[in-house]
Amino acid sequence: MTMNTEHAHIEPVSYKTITTVWVVLLALTAVLVAVSHVSPFWAVAAMLTLTPLKAGLVLYYFMHLKYEGPLIKGMVAVALATLVIFISMMFLDIAFR
Repeated sequence: MTMNTEHAHIEPVSYKTITTVWVVLLALTAVLVAVSHVSPFWAVAAMLTLTPLKAGLVLYYFMHLKYEGPLIKGMVAVALATLVIFISMMFLDIAFR
């Protein structure tokens, strides 16, 4: 008895790609640190903008979301967007009390 199973062929991510993503993550972290010294408002705005971008890079390359189907990618995008919306609402609530 034979089973028909599909095995996804996952190509290894090249060292150049991993290094490039790592350097981009370091640069984005440096931008966040630099902006945090400017003002609290810009620090929060940069954090709410750049942190989801950094999380997306980690998910896409290091956690291999790149090889998943569109449904899984969409679910992750919706989850990250919802998180950003709720955190933004919290900061707005605190800022305008």
